[in-house]
Amino acid sequence: MLLGLKRHYKKRCQGRMRKHVGDLCLQAGMLQDSLVHYHMSVELLRSVNDFLWLGAALEGLCSASVIYHYPGGTGGKMGARRFPGSSLAAEAANRHRPGAQEVLIDPGALTTNGINPDTSAEIGRAKNCLSPEDIIDKYKEAISYYGKYKNAGVIELEACVKAVRVLAVQRRSMEASEFLQNAVYINLRQLSEEEKIQRYSVLSELYELIGFRRKSAFFKRVAAMQCVAPSIPEPGWRACYKLLLETLPGYSLSLDPNDFSKGTHRGWAAVQMRLLHELVYASRRMGNPALSVRHLSFLLQTMLDFLSDQEKKDVTQSLESYTSKCPGTMELITLPDGLTLPPVPFTKLPIVRRVNLLNLPASLRPQKMKSLLGQNASTKSPFIYSPIIAHSRGEERSKKIDFQWVQGDVCEVQLMVYNPMPFELRVENMGLLVSGVEFESLPAALSLPAESGLYPVTLVGVPQTTGMITVNGYHTTVFGVFSDCLLDNLPGVKTGGSTVEVIPALPRLQIGTSLPRSAHSLQPSSGDEISTNVSVQLYNGETQQLVIKLENIGMEPLEKLEVTSKILTTKEKLYGDFLSWKLEETLAQFPLQPGKVATFTVNIKVKLEFSCQENVLQDLSDDGISVSGFPLCSPFRQVVRPRVESKPVNPPEGSKPGDSSHVKTLEAILNFKYSGGPGHVEGYYRSLSLGLHVEVEPSVFFTRVSTLPATSARQCHLLLDVFNSTEHELRVSARSNEELILHAGECQRMAIQVDKFNFESFPESPGEKGQFANSKQLEEERQEARGLEINSKLDIRWRIPSLQRTGEASVEGLLNQLILDHVQLAPLQWDVLVDGQPCDSEVAACRVGDPIRLEVRLTNRSPRSVGPFALTVVPFQDHQNGVHNYDLHGAISFVGSSTFYLDAVQPSGQAACLGALLFLYTGDFFLHIRFHEDSTSKELPQSWFCLPSVHVRALEAQA
Repeated sequence: MLLGLKRHYKKRCQGRMRKHVGDLCLQAGMLQDSLVHYHMSVELLRSVNDFLWLGAALEGLCSASVIYHYPGGTGGKMGARRFPGSSLAAEAANRHRPGAQEVLIDPGALTTNGINPDTSAEIGRAKNCLSPEDIIDKYKEAISYYGKYKNAGVIELEACVKAVRVLAVQRRSMEASEFLQNAVYINLRQLSEEEKIQRYSVLSELYELIGFRRKSAFFKRVAAMQCVAPSIPEPGWRACYKLLLETLPGYSLSLDPNDFSKGTHRGWAAVQMRLLHELVYASRRMGNPALSVRHLSFLLQTMLDFLSDQEKKDVTQSLESYTSKCPGTMELITLPDGLTLPPVPFTKLPIVRRVNLLNLPASLRPQKMKSLLGQNASTKSPFIYSPIIAHSRGEERSKKIDFQWVQGDVCEVQLMVYNPMPFELRVENMGLLVSGVEFESLPAALSLPAESGLYPVTLVGVPQTTGMITVNGYHTTVFGVFSDCLLDNLPGVKTGGSTVEVIPALPRLQIGTSLPRSAHSLQPSSGDEISTNVSVQLYNGETQQLVIKLENIGMEPLEKLEVTSKILTTKEKLYGDFLSWKLEETLAQFPLQPGKVATFTVNIKVKLEFSCQENVLQDLSDDGISVSGFPLCSPFRQVVRPRVESKPVNPPEGSKPGDSSHVKTLEAILNFKYSGGPGHVEGYYRSLSLGLHVEVEPSVFFTRVSTLPATSARQCHLLLDVFNSTEHELRVSARSNEELILHAGECQRMAIQVDKFNFESFPESPGEKGQFANSKQLEEERQEARGLEINSKLDIRWRIPSLQRTGEASVEGLLNQLILDHVQLAPLQWDVLVDGQPCDSEVAACRVGDPIRLEVRLTNRSPRSVGPFALTVVPFQDHQNGVHNYDLHGAISFVGSSTFYLDAVQPSGQAACLGALLFLYTGDFFLHIRFHEDSTSKELPQSWFCLPSVHVRALEAQA
């Protein structure tokens, strides 16, 4: 028994000695010797069950084999490869530091089993060297032996760490994780807090080494929490914060918000939010409120979609509490270790879905003068088309907008936003971020309801200089955090372009009128926008002045003004100038300085047709009114009064005089083109439109127009049946004659004696004839010109005393060709002279027994030659009872023949024939000059042979 104990003791001592010698050989670089000694030690110690030293011997054997297989080491990522033919002593001498396991080799130099291919043959021949797989098995065996001893926890942990490093080189991550999992549960008694932190940090590094990043981050976070354990009298918040920052990559988390704006979310949001909360708390305990605000802002921006409604409220309340002491900014935050935290703009508070640069209002949009339009060629090229140029222009169009802003004018950008928060979101100091020109942003404040839909927000600003301006984004202040949100960083934002040209300043014109604003909004077919609409009610033929005040409300002088008018499409025939003005009086007040006012007067004159409408004619017929067959006894004669009392008290709608069914509507646009200041120099102007809505009520109607001959061949009577279609008493006058009074709904006939008109031929020259498409159009133009001339001579006017309204009545469009022929001087002008005095409407006096000379003159105003003619003078007496006495052979004697002869007369020529008469008795005599019907006279119209009637009064002969 004693001998057995001695033998057992002897083997244990020999085994331990062999292990010790192996350690010395390994330290001396004698790798082969150390392997021999370790093997012998293992055999000896295994036989005596000396497990602690057996584990140490196995660990030494593994270390020597690792050095042989991995001469570059296992501690780092880069190492040297083992070259064939090199001695073990040389390899040991070239180690970077004691402990070969602390130096890594290049993993790319290893095969899948972790053996260097250049040394595989030599390793195969090496004696006592473990294979890569055996190394791990021996490590497991050694660790199992260490586990038998409670106090061997440290060396057991070391063995696990070494095994993990070897497995990391061999790229056997799953087996390495098993060793690390075992190391986690090794009980190390009475470790200090610093040692605990170090233990968890090493575990984190090892997990990182084998590619288990999330496990690594977990133990790094445990180490961070250990830094501020309750048992530590002075918690290390800075160390905790630093370790927490190092855990971010393991949880797929970065501190750059741009990494979260692209693609789907990576990582576990719940874990990430917990980690960010811990960063916020740690930074606050560090005494760095700006850092707390930055992390909390990052949490709210990047994790908004994963926060519950209550969490959103809690986070925003905490953020407002922090920013009340330290507002959030867009500045970079640099930590002591050199790490830089980028700013966190709140692009989701609110969320922007669309950005549109708005054009200026129609009245403020600048337009290029036509003379300068050709100077805007963007690309000069000798080719008509080039695909390269077209492509570049397409890229420009995708960003540049085809309208302009004006220097000094308020410009607008519209954002479509919505609030994702479950409570009302207040956004303060929201303005534009631009580049390219000097720009004054006018911040706005808005309040968005909880979880609102798309909501339009308009941001405004004023460009102070000219050039190309680019809208880069917007800035906000939400929950005390100032944010610069760039459009390029906004996901899913639609924009129609962000670059626009700013042209030099132009004046701004504001108009005010003397007429009330109209409820009717004009919609011109051209698409022009009307800035102001006014309306007025006028009677047909009435004229009213529209006084327009032009006020320069801009900062530049108004130097140029051009006024044009456009009548919108109407079915009504309009006579005369509907709108007329004199611009010279207004231009005399220019240049109009800022704040000054100029006046501009426009005359509104409505002259529609005065012919009676069908429904009015029906009304007249129903009243039994007749407008034909009445003899003429005076220039103004009341024919008949309608039986107004026979009408019902409430006539049906549409039959009342002046009813809305009779009301006509005229619409026109006054366009003011103006310019001034630097913009005028560059060739720009502005256009302002004024819409005019005129309701025209009927005043008088001419139900019938006819003519009667007058006593003079150069005159005639124009008969007009006038109907008062208003509900008021109306008075009508023509030229300087007395007024004709018409009651409401009354019709009377008026006769106007007028001189016949000598219409000039229209048109005269062949060049003018070419302006008309056909003979029909030429005749219409000629007839309109004649109607205008007749109307100007008649000067028919009406007035309504009760309303103090006056106007004119026009016969234009009422005169047919027959009427025109009756009021027109014939192309052949006949003049009869008695004793050398023209005898037209006057009575010629003579003495009984004295011969009187009778002369007939012909002036040819036609374009053709006329004649010859034969005329016979037939005397008669008018007994004023309808009886004419032609048997006057005993009362009148002709000196010579009673027939006169005229030769042919050329155009614009004259001819005359002479004769004499002798009156034998006193009395009033009339001379009728009759043409002989021959081939020549039959070719000409009968209206051309209109000779004046000659009235001769024979008096007693003087004694």
